[in-house]
Amino acid sequence: MSKKNKKNQNEEAKAAKMEEIQDNEALNEQQAEQQPVEENDPDKKIADLEAAVEHEKKEYLFLMADFENFRRRTLKEKADLIKNGAESAMRELLPVVDDLERAIDAINKGGDLDSLKEGVNLIYNKFVKYLESQHVTAIDSTGKDFDTDVHEAVTMFPAPDPSMKGKVIDTTIKGYMINDKVLRHAKVVVGS
Repeated sequence: MSKKNKKNQNEEAKAAKMEEIQDNEALNEQQAEQQPVEENDPDKKIADLEAAVEHEKKEYLFLMADFENFRRRTLKEKADLIKNGAESAMRELLPVVDDLERAIDAINKGGDLDSLKEGVNLIYNKFVKYLESQHVTAIDSTGKDFDTDVHEAVTMFPAPDPSMKGKVIDTTIKGYMINDKVLRHAKVVVGS
């Protein structure tokens, strides 16, 4: 690019900036002329401020009423959940209770012992399947290291061999977990 072209571009840029400055000054002068004289009137300012305060008070009252309604509604929903929270779990347990009642009737009538055992095993398996569907799992304890997070030591017993020291020798009551949280600690006998 030649020096003449650069010089022309610089002059054009300077002229554009000058026009922009003049336009801004003219705009500022027009705005100053258009400002109403009423802005300096204190009575008008007071009336405007009182109207604004009144509007804000109404907004605040509406907001507080909405919040109070929300609070009442959530408390009612929470109470309903607590009251009826176990409903679905109990509904799904009813077939197991029905099966147990049939088993008791069969025992009272003096049915075949092998078929009674089989029936009780079926009921047990049905119940365990239901527990698994609710994310309840048994804690596997016997032969594992003693862990105070999931085990409760009922007694200490001399270990049959040195490798069983500090391990669970026997489980007296099975423990259960629900979603990785202990529902009931396993009661165990620990080797010493």
